[in-house]
Amino acid sequence: MDLAPLPVTVPLLMAAVLVGAAPLLSRRMLDALACLTAACNLAVCTLLILQTAAAPRVYWFGSWRPVGRFPIGISFVIDPMGAGLAALVSLLMLAALVVSWAYFESVKSLYHAIMLVFLAAMCGLCLTGDLFNLFVWFELMSAAGVTLSGYKVDETGPLQGALNFAVMNTLGAYLSLTGVALVYAKTGALNFAQVGVALAADTSHDVLLPIAFLFLISGFLVKAAAFPFHFWLADAHAAAPTPVCILFSGVMVELGVYAVARLYWAVFAPALVALDTPLQGLLLAIGTLTALVGAVACFGQRHLKRLLAFSTISHVGLMIIGCGLLTPHALAGSGLYVVGHGMVKASLFICAGILLNRFESVDEFELQGAGRQIPAVGLLMALGAFGLTSLPPLANFFGESLIDQSARRLGFEWISIVFMLAGLLTAGAVLRVTGRIFLGWGHEHEATSRGSCKVALKREMHSPSRKPPLTMVLPALLLLVAAGVVVPAADLGRRMLGEAHAFQDTRGYWQRVLQEGPPPPQKAAEPVGPSARDIGRQAGVALAALAVALLALFPRALGNPAARIGGAILVGIFKPIRLMHSGRIGDYVAWFVLGIASYGLILALA
Repeated sequence: MDLAPLPVTVPLLMAAVLVGAAPLLSRRMLDALACLTAACNLAVCTLLILQTAAAPRVYWFGSWRPVGRFPIGISFVIDPMGAGLAALVSLLMLAALVVSWAYFESVKSLYHAIMLVFLAAMCGLCLTGDLFNLFVWFELMSAAGVTLSGYKVDETGPLQGALNFAVMNTLGAYLSLTGVALVYAKTGALNFAQVGVALAADTSHDVLLPIAFLFLISGFLVKAAAFPFHFWLADAHAAAPTPVCILFSGVMVELGVYAVARLYWAVFAPALVALDTPLQGLLLAIGTLTALVGAVACFGQRHLKRLLAFSTISHVGLMIIGCGLLTPHALAGSGLYVVGHGMVKASLFICAGILLNRFESVDEFELQGAGRQIPAVGLLMALGAFGLTSLPPLANFFGESLIDQSARRLGFEWISIVFMLAGLLTAGAVLRVTGRIFLGWGHEHEATSRGSCKVALKREMHSPSRKPPLTMVLPALLLLVAAGVVVPAADLGRRMLGEAHAFQDTRGYWQRVLQEGPPPPQKAAEPVGPSARDIGRQAGVALAALAVALLALFPRALGNPAARIGGAILVGIFKPIRLMHSGRIGDYVAWFVLGIASYGLILALA
């Protein structure tokens, strides 16, 4: 039996079964079947990783294959990087469904069905080798995500968050579909390999090609919450149920970065070789702006779910930087960073869900000292905060090390500073919240003096729990442990670097898919291991994050004049960023148009 289509077909079939058999199934049966489906998907994706370790596999649906260069057939092209990302999707979906078990007091089959559709769409996006189906999976993922973010439709907050999600992602989808149309009109094909071969053979140097590429990736840049398309993400996180936020931050936005990388190296790299340097500069600029704006906005939040959402935006910017360097080492580093960040961020969102489940609030000042009742959760949140600084032996530490080494070899030493600032501010914000909620630190009067930034909070459960459920605490702990052991235990660093070389071998990809000649040999490459400099740098970032958190909690330790000056500087920084995030969809659309126009102008001038 061929396993290739199962990561998509099994969740879709089970979703249909759960909806059809809902009157016959109890709540616990729905939970169990959904968790079993996610676990089966994880097992299948793990087997696909093992099966494709020697060489990627191509699966043609219905056994319809291209006849010569005639564009017929829809394919999955499965390599360890795509299958590995699908496995991460399945793992975090399993964690989210286990958390949902005790999180919701009452939930119907539609929730489980939509979650499984979401799972199928994300796995399909990881594995597809067809341009139009990449758009289809993207749209199915968006539709399921919008539905889940607005799950509590009887409340204004979820409805507004879902509306912002829907409008921004629809705008990106329109541009992506326009890009598909331009490419299809030029090549007459939709398969990645066939499109790439046709574009590489075209010597007309059509000026529309980079514009078509920008249109294609625009929807994925929106999904990745890249600046200035990132506004919807925090609104969606504030509104969505916490189990859904695990998926939004843990893997959905990362899929946007993966799709951009896959499109470039599977299709456009040879045709756009003359634009390598401008494209590298553009992606580095996008990643840097995303990382810094997200980090600063993160530190200015008091709503815990919004704070974690802005942290995700910042770290996605770092992943974009890794891809934007256009080297195998940096791409491998981005892959490792995705694995580590996804698990750490999922664990942090579970901790936020425990607070909401226990106290019906995620406001930093409302919960001051309340967390003393659940110290174990505070320990998990502190560990997750330090995980955002990429401390060893977490997977994101090894990823950041590879990206930093690649950047220094290319002469981009400043990238290390961007990584340190992003880690320092995002981890410092989470540590500040941890100290205030679980230790009661900070001045109580701050809650009233900052009342103007208070966020209206909505309940996600019908009744609070007096004790953190094991089905929430255990996944948070296991995800942190997994983030720390996955790279050393699986020798993942060396494997990821080898796969990054294969991922960037565009012509080798075409040969495998179209079966034109023997597949190219895999390039064996040994990664440069983390140095003492890398370990010392990350330890310094962790200590600096702790110091920043303590200063935020006890500003008077600097003395009254210094505290007042520091407060004035912070207000000056936070105010324009807060004004940008107005919550009005018209403002977000204006930023979207400005961003697309700016990025298009840069490529056009280049």
